[in-house]
Order: sequence, then C-alpha cells, then structure tokens
Amino acid sequence: MKTPIRVAVTGAAGAIGYALVFRIANGDLFGADQPVALQMLEIAPAMKALEGVAMELSDGAFPLLTDMVLTDDAGAAFRGANWALLVGARPRSKGMERRDLLQANASIFAAQGATLNAEAASDVRVVVVGNPANTNCLIALSNAPDISSGRFTAMTRLDHNRAVSQLAAKAGVSVRAVRKVTVWGNHSATQYPDAYHAEIAGRPAPEVIADDAWIREVFVPTVQNRGTAVIEARGASSAASAANALINHVQSWYGGTPAGDWVSMAIPSTGAYNTPRGVVYSYPVTIRDGVYRVVEGLRLSAYDADKLGATGEELLQEREAVRDMLGR
Repeated sequence: MKTPIRVAVTGAAGAIGYALVFRIANGDLFGADQPVALQMLEIAPAMKALEGVAMELSDGAFPLLTDMVLTDDAGAAFRGANWALLVGARPRSKGMERRDLLQANASIFAAQGATLNAEAASDVRVVVVGNPANTNCLIALSNAPDISSGRFTAMTRLDHNRAVSQLAAKAGVSVRAVRKVTVWGNHSATQYPDAYHAEIAGRPAPEVIADDAWIREVFVPTVQNRGTAVIEARGASSAASAANALINHVQSWYGGTPAGDWVSMAIPSTGAYNTPRGVVYSYPVTIRDGVYRVVEGLRLSAYDADKLGATGEELLQEREAVRDMLGR
C-alpha cells in the first residue's frame, strides 16, 4: 500500500468542510489508489459536530481512509500534514465591513501560518479558502518563514468555474469546450473574469460570443457577484460549489494542467502583467510536477489592464490593513 497522504482540513464540520471531507475520503483528490488520512480541525464549540462528521465518515466505509484526527488544537491538526486546506474562517456578519473581516481573521491565519511552519511535513502545500482568501493566504505565508512561499496558494477556482459555466451557457456548448479562462486578482467583487483570452471549441471566445456588451455588462458582473446571488437565492453561501472548486484546485496542483489549457490560481505575486508585488494575486497558471507557472505573453487591452489594476489596488489596500500581522 502507498504511504497515506495526510490532509489537514480546518473548519471541517462547517458547510464547506462537510461537503469536502467525504470526497477526500473517496479518493477524489489524489486518485483511486492513494490512501489518505484526514486531520480535521474545529473550534471547541464545534467539536461535537465534528464527532458526528467522523461517525459518518466511518459509516461510509471508505477503503482509502486510513486514519482520522479530530481536534481543536492546530498543532495536532497540522502535524505531519502534506496538504493543508484552510477552509475555516470567521464569517462576515451583518454590518461588518470587509476591513473588519480582515482584522477578525488576521490573527487566525497568522497563528495557523506559524503552526504550519512548526508542525507540517516538509513537502506541505497550503490552499487558503477562508475569506478574504488572498490576504489571509498572505498573512499565513508571511508567518511561516521556513516554508517556501511557492507552497501557499489561495482559491479562485470557484470564480474560474463560474466563468467557464457562464461562457458555456452563452455559447450553448458543454463546459468541456471552454478553455483558457482566467480570473485575475482578488477573490472579491473587484476580480476580473477574463473572456477575451478564452477559447470556446478551439476558437476565440469573443468571436464565438460575438457580443462585447454581454461580456462586459453581463458576464463580468455576473461572475464577480455570483456569491452574493447564491446567498440571496438559497439563504446560505456557496458551500457545495466551493468544496468542488477546492477539489479541482488540488487536483490541478497535484496532477497538473492539460496541454493547451490553464487554470486560475491565486499565488504570491510575480509582478507579471504589471501586477503589484507583495500580495497574493490570481493569474492564469500552468502546472507540471506540482510547480505552477504564470502564463506569459498574453496581450492585454486597455480594458484588461484597467481591470487588473483595480483588483491589484484593492489587494494593496488589504495588505496595508493587516501590515502588523505580516511576519516576513
């Protein structure tokens, strides 16, 4: 039997965590022949709920699930972890501004970064999902000085998937026909879902869509505000689709991207395309052997550049708001 991959999941009894852990146990992350161990972290008041999740995992009789750790101690959850999926975060409450949310979560992700630095396996890879994801990722990596910053990412794959779906629906094709979609910048309403460099059935997406007004006035704001629309429709946030996107994110980082395509991933900024350094910024990336690389050579219009700049400026403002929590 292969050595189990140890996966730490924070907020494991929450809505996203609940939708996620059964798929990990089923082998959706690393394949049908790769054993996994789940190391699940929760806050103390949610430990009873986490026990119920563990009961269900046990009752699922998943052949690949070799071990479970249930804990409210981050050190125990991250000990020896090969992957850390940082899902848990304080949610945005009524009347809370984004800046307030940043401050509320900053101490959580600073502490988790430091604990990962002390306890995780040397090959750990970290995905931050808890919002504001990009800046929480920046905080975590800055407090983990012994872990390469290239092992930290934040998730914009849900936005990417939303963009793919919207383009496919507009063109009347399967989502399989849509490639080279990019979500640039922040996982927020300033993000830039880019249809201009995408392809549909091998043709440039703008040529297939043939409706520039739709791209700018419908597609872009629809993707930017999809999370809010889901909350308004069902009275709760996007849990199942977020868990699915996290699965996709890890699958791509672990297994690589298909030839002729790329995915969106928020990574420590490279400064590519005149983006700001010192933030975590979402780019189009290709991945091979676990290493991501920003797609180079895309020609940006003035419209593209303006959108990239606006979302970059928001990330700089977020960084300034949490500057005192940045360790490196």
